[in-house]
Formats: sequence, structure tokens, C-alpha cells
Amino acid sequence: MTQDSATVPTDATGAVLEADHALICRCIPHRYPFLLIDKVRDIRPGISALGIKNITFNEPQFQGHFPGVPIMPGVTIVEAMAQTSAVLVSLTLDLVDKDPLVYFMNIDGCKFRRKVVPGDVMEMLVTVKRGGGRVWKFLGQTTVDGELACEAEFTAMIDLRKS
Repeated sequence: MTQDSATVPTDATGAVLEADHALICRCIPHRYPFLLIDKVRDIRPGISALGIKNITFNEPQFQGHFPGVPIMPGVTIVEAMAQTSAVLVSLTLDLVDKDPLVYFMNIDGCKFRRKVVPGDVMEMLVTVKRGGGRVWKFLGQTTVDGELACEAEFTAMIDLRKS
């Protein structure tokens, strides 16, 4: 994995502990308006990671969901958890700059516990339940101010695009 150790926090083994916007964009193909994570921190390769999303009124979904009462759509909360897990997988499998795609295969037990609105900071903890090959299973929990907003188990498949 190509990285600048002066700007990317790593542990004693060289494992990346945090991904800023630039590193996220080297790990996953998502871009505005569908890049739904601002930072990933507390990365434990093959185990877990914590994604951060600052919710602002300027995001395009709030024009229609709902006019005058902006609420983050539940599907975008789940997608933000999935993007966090894709960064974790990319760093775990040394896929930075290799254009991996991660496809949903399954979403189980998804529950929404509170609204997420502009001004909130979502923290998405994703934990690997099964992984290592092409198919990974995760438990995702999104909180705002320590309060559970969403939880789900999801399965995804990693696909390396061939040029």
C-alpha cells in the first residue's frame, strides 16, 4: 500500500489507523454527491472501523427529503455504514489505488432508532463478523451524540475491476 507515513497515522506494524478524505477516495470509487463519509478512524484491519459523517443542510437529498423538515434518508445511513466497511476492507486487503468495488449482497435486521438531521455528526461503527476473502459480513451501528440511530447486519462482495 502506498502511503505517506508523515500524514497517515499508523500503528507500530504500519497498519493505517485513520483515513482522511484523500485516502478514502483511494480506497473506494464513490464521489460527490454519493460519498457519504468524511473520515474513517479507529481502524483495526480485519476487525472494525469508525466512519464519521458530518450532516449539513447543503446536501442534495435534503431538497426533497423532506422540504422544510430535512431528515437523512435511512438508505443513505446504511450506505454510509457500507462505505465505512469498504474502506476497512480496502485497507485490510491492501487494495488502495486498485479500484475495488464493493457490492451489497444482503441487509438483515435493519432498524432505525432516531432521526438524523442537519447539524448531526453520524458515527458508524462497523465490525467484521466474517471476512478475509471476497465475501464479508458486517455489523453496523450508527450513533449520533451516543444515541443509536441505525443498526444492521450486511453482507458485501469485493470485486476487483480488470482494466
